Amino acid sequence: MRKNSVLLCGLAFCVFSSCTSIKQPDHVYTQPDYTAEDVRNEEIKRIEALRENDSVQALWRATLLQDEKTISECTEDVVSSYKKAVEEKKWYDALRLYNSLSAIGYGKLKSLEKQGDELVSLKNADVPGLAKKTPQKEKNSTYISGTVTIWVDRGLKVERGMGFADRVIGSGFFISKDGYIVTNHHVIEDLVNPKYEGYARLYIKMAGDTETRIPAKVIGWDSIVDLALLKTEVDAPYVFTLGSSEDLDVGDKIYAIGSPIGLESTLTSGIVSSVDRKLFTVGNVMQIDAAVNSGNSGGPCIDQNGAVQAIVFAGIPQYEGLNFAIPVEYLKAELPALYAGGKFEHPWLGGFGHTKKDMGKEIGLEAQYVMPGGSLSRAGISEGDVIVSLDGQSVQSLEDIQGVLFRCSAKSIVSIKVMSATGAEKSALVYLATRPQNPGYRIYNNDVLANSFVPIFGMKLVHVSTASSHKYSVLSIVKGGVADESGFSEHDPIDVLGVEFNEDNSIVYLKAYVKNSKKGYLDRSVGMGAQLDSPYYF
Repeated sequence: MRKNSVLLCGLAFCVFSSCTSIKQPDHVYTQPDYTAEDVRNEEIKRIEALRENDSVQALWRATLLQDEKTISECTEDVVSSYKKAVEEKKWYDALRLYNSLSAIGYGKLKSLEKQGDELVSLKNADVPGLAKKTPQKEKNSTYISGTVTIWVDRGLKVERGMGFADRVIGSGFFISKDGYIVTNHHVIEDLVNPKYEGYARLYIKMAGDTETRIPAKVIGWDSIVDLALLKTEVDAPYVFTLGSSEDLDVGDKIYAIGSPIGLESTLTSGIVSSVDRKLFTVGNVMQIDAAVNSGNSGGPCIDQNGAVQAIVFAGIPQYEGLNFAIPVEYLKAELPALYAGGKFEHPWLGGFGHTKKDMGKEIGLEAQYVMPGGSLSRAGISEGDVIVSLDGQSVQSLEDIQGVLFRCSAKSIVSIKVMSATGAEKSALVYLATRPQNPGYRIYNNDVLANSFVPIFGMKLVHVSTASSHKYSVLSIVKGGVADESGFSEHDPIDVLGVEFNEDNSIVYLKAYVKNSKKGYLDRSVGMGAQLDSPYYF
């Protein structure tokens, strides 16, 4: 079982790469004036370049340009891709393309061979685990027979001149009679990580036969939500039913099954401690107190009727009873994509924000930052706008938009409605890009430092000296952000001395000289760190 990076926030920093200089992008996107002929011609050239590799984004850009000829050409590209997907029975892709055509108001939508509802049915047909069935109460030993030990053989590792068996051990469970298995991505990461150059072979061990290693293969995976779908050629002795975590509440009893520290067929019990821990960047997870140890990762968390309600994925070894599980809704939502094969890509809009409240009532998601050149930016959505609807679904909170995005496909077009600060409502089309591994790093490289610090550190800066490029004043503070928690206030002077990143660009470290009003304006040097992904990037 891995140490979840979110759980390590606030502890010692890793060794950082050498990047002490303050980088400013060569160009920051600004809304183009499409009434100027040369600007329109340049945008048409960019759309032409997009058409071959991303026809949906090209179509969206054409609709923003409002050039009828370009729209027509790009529409035909998407229709052609849709027809090819239908012909090849790639229903997941066909539905994504169909929904994008529907969003732009394609006039010949009804003439297409397959319509929306039928495509949804075809997308879900034959997907293991999605068939609706009522779980039957069984003996605990029966549930155990439906679990497996995941064994990733990485050959030998040499330490101090001696060779040792190098392996990763995790857990998994059957969701189909013909051998489809669910586990965690981090258990099988070496098998799908293009950067891993070592030896790796995947096997499973059945609960009734711990000696035999059965070959298996990875079908699909999601690194962000830490899920993976495997396939092995066995007749499963027991197949789990996927339940609904929405039926669970704090205090409800659950059971965890897996192979802690390699001890196969172990069952532990406990309760749901919480249902809304923000450990994932795209949604909440469950906290449980059932005993979980290294090797439990990927095992099922079931209710008293035997239905899978969550998938165990992380714990903190030094804190007994503090463990976490992935709600089964996430698995059910992306099973069709995992079954289709390959890496699951999450959508994003290029924004950052928090739930907006009025008199204590949630009214939408406020865009506190919009990345230049991102989907929201190109669609004319500005900082301070409150998102109230996405893809026809009402949005009242951050959790709402996370739920909508989870059901949408990356590389598709959807509608959006926002409420401006003046109360005016406006609608637009937005392109759901692929969520980058570290959104904060992408933002840092696409915007000036003063603005990029809003999502990264929770403070907006403004230059106060034309003679010095690193002297700023704090213009505003995001409540609950890193700067707020570090004691910064509006109007505090700050000299930005350097910005550094760790090796995988997941953590940023700021070196600065500040005078905090909360500290009596005493001069002090500070070092402040932040993770470059969080639930508040969307």
